Amino acid sequence: MSIVEYRAGLEGVPATQSAISFVDGRQGLLEYRGIRIEELAAHSTFLETAYLLIWGELPNQKELESFEREIRSHRRIKYRIRDMMKCFPESGHPMDALQASAAALGLFYSRRDLHNPAYVRAAVVRLLAKIPTMVAAFQLMRKGNDPVQPRDDLGYAANFLYMLSEREPSPLAARIFDVCLTLHAEHTINASTFSAMVTASTFTDPYAVIASAVGTLAGPLHGGANEEVLDMLEEIGSVENVHPYLERALDQKSRIMGFGHRVYKVKDPRATILQQLVEQLFQEFGHDSYYDVAMALERAVEEKLAHKGIYPNVDYYSGLVYRKLGIPKDLFTPIFAIARVAGWLAHWREQIYENRIFRPTQIYTGLHECPYVPITERQMNGAQFSTAEYSS
Repeated sequence: MSIVEYRAGLEGVPATQSAISFVDGRQGLLEYRGIRIEELAAHSTFLETAYLLIWGELPNQKELESFEREIRSHRRIKYRIRDMMKCFPESGHPMDALQASAAALGLFYSRRDLHNPAYVRAAVVRLLAKIPTMVAAFQLMRKGNDPVQPRDDLGYAANFLYMLSEREPSPLAARIFDVCLTLHAEHTINASTFSAMVTASTFTDPYAVIASAVGTLAGPLHGGANEEVLDMLEEIGSVENVHPYLERALDQKSRIMGFGHRVYKVKDPRATILQQLVEQLFQEFGHDSYYDVAMALERAVEEKLAHKGIYPNVDYYSGLVYRKLGIPKDLFTPIFAIARVAGWLAHWREQIYENRIFRPTQIYTGLHECPYVPITERQMNGAQFSTAEYSS
């Protein structure tokens, strides 16, 4: 097969067929299994949405209750995983801790019976149940504290917030966090989902699949942007500094964090919902001055860049929601991962049931027919370094 066109990053190149989610970037439309994200955010819960994504349809009452019961009963993690996490450096990023911990689950549940529905369901339940526990546990252990045990009487979102602080959240806080998880649960074939699919196509275990996706999400060009949005808002500091900051960023051709998307050419529908959530939180817990900065920057960017299709994306307001909920900044991306596990598992399940291992080709740009030069005749190539520069 001849290659007609090379596209960097495979931009716009179909990599699979999927019935899981749909995006229309020009209309600002996002659907999970045909249901608009606005409908799910208003009426569904994260676990109900996860069920929809993974199994293909909304559960009835009995199915949802059974699914929630299974999740609750598998929230705890084995003490050996906790002991392993206690050995992680306190300075390590929580995404690195999560990737290592997710991979470690495969040591305990390593049987790869991928065409057994019971095995698939058990893997889905364990990963949805245990990933939040591991994120919360590392947050407490890196401060020298023992992890807080899950509470079976709390819902999925409320339990995670409880495990972070050992304080039961308000119903509003729990509901808003649950909506945040729903908004981040799935978004077609992005970098981390593609990573999950490639890994899944080898028929390895699902814990390795999720670990590979977590590692991909950790990059600042994918999941790390919400942390950088808050850094940017803090750097701007006040509404008066918005226009000077923006002019300087445009002159220097710097990225404006939280704006622009490879697919959306209008405002990301998830950003619109998140902005509404921010305002609900302010009504109960007080205003955040950085929201004023964020709105002023959004207006200024729209004036300058709307003609290029650059609008706020999902990362722009999510950090303000998490900040108001009292969540540390470097947990923003692990929370993204907690939510996106649902989408990754949906694509894992779709991949293994109609599998063909990914094996793309390349366009070779190197040399041919080069002679082998004996080591005594080779010149310095400039790739010198001192081992003293590296710590053991």
